[in-house]
Amino acid sequence: MNPRVQSVVVEPEYTLRLTFTNGEQRRLQMAPYLDVPVFRRLRDPAFFALARAAHGTVAWPGGIDFDPDILYLEGTAVRAGEGSTA
Repeated sequence: MNPRVQSVVVEPEYTLRLTFTNGEQRRLQMAPYLDVPVFRRLRDPAFFALARAAHGTVAWPGGIDFDPDILYLEGTAVRAGEGSTA
């Protein structure tokens, strides 16, 4: 089992910076997923910004969440000392 999401920071251009339970940070660009019907509400930047870490994954109001394994496996490792792009 892959590590789970411990915290999330919303960055510009539909990007999430995720910290996992193993201490790793990964960045995931969510734009490719926004045409999937369940994620279409996330196209609204204000709604996207409501992302929060919950139950080991990222969730939004209305029961929208994302598979934590995909978040980990598809995310790009954040190099040590690399801060937010916000």
